[in-house]
Amino acid sequence: MDITTVADDLIVAHDGLDVYRRDQLRPDTEYEILGETVRTLARPGGELLCRFGTVNDVHFGEVECGRVDNHPDGPIQRAAPGEPPYPETMNHGAADEMRDLDLAAVVVKGDLSVDGRTHEWDAFEACYRSAFGDRLFVVRGNHDAYHGQTSYAGDQWIQLEGVAIALLDTTIPAKTTGWITPAQFDWLDTIAAASDRPIIIMGHHQQWTGSKRSDDYFGLHPDPSDQLTEVIARRPAIVAYTAGHTHRHRVRMVANGVPTIEIGCVKDFPGTWAEYRVYEGGIMQVVHRVSSDAALRWSERCRHLYQDFGIDYEHYALGTLAERCFTIPLRDRL
Repeated sequence: MDITTVADDLIVAHDGLDVYRRDQLRPDTEYEILGETVRTLARPGGELLCRFGTVNDVHFGEVECGRVDNHPDGPIQRAAPGEPPYPETMNHGAADEMRDLDLAAVVVKGDLSVDGRTHEWDAFEACYRSAFGDRLFVVRGNHDAYHGQTSYAGDQWIQLEGVAIALLDTTIPAKTTGWITPAQFDWLDTIAAASDRPIIIMGHHQQWTGSKRSDDYFGLHPDPSDQLTEVIARRPAIVAYTAGHTHRHRVRMVANGVPTIEIGCVKDFPGTWAEYRVYEGGIMQVVHRVSSDAALRWSERCRHLYQDFGIDYEHYALGTLAERCFTIPLRDRL
């Protein structure tokens, strides 16, 4: 049994295919659910200004889940005969859940496809563009540009009520490692200096924060990762960086306690999307597990991906509740 979601008014647990949901709860209050005591999040001060959602690593076109290069090890999961492709099942489930909410925007942080093929992007557009129209904002990931493709390239500045999103294109065509150019940093630094509202930076590649540097780091290269931390340190409007790429939920802290966040993938276990509730006094991240019957049947089959490689994917991907659901504080801008 997993307590998958907690918000200021909501607790959700999953036990296999069973979903236990309690809503209309009081903030910062303990409740018991399936024998566990869970405290709802404290609600940031002031009014709720807007809500927006994000997904990443949706991987339209993928047919083998858990495949590592040409290794036969796994377990490798595939849709059963007669089942729809699992990226369709998971992404349409996520889009349906987000469509039921009054979201000001939906941001897709890369890896729309498995290989950047036109029919994969068409399937992505049919799912998400048809659901959200001009509220949809998209940037590419490494899977979308392995053959030098340029679709969904470029940075975007998204202004919503009470928050702005700097959506960065961190992809190097034909490479897995990510990068941010000097021109992108100049753009980010300039808009962050002038912003009249808090900023969440979003990109596909997770930020490097370790001690061992590598030009082949599986994420944002250490050099631009350091530069990103420097921009965050001097621009107090910036309150978080959030990415995908790793298919896991994780939070680490960089300059001035600003979180650098990773959000799990939609396509397999646990199959999630993230909601951001923007209050005058802070921003709440609430991760939701896609909970249609078909989505849960698929994602449960993916709990033990990569087991033959000695990876505990179940715990790696899910992370802790505190890494999925928490409040991002605003910074002192005086």
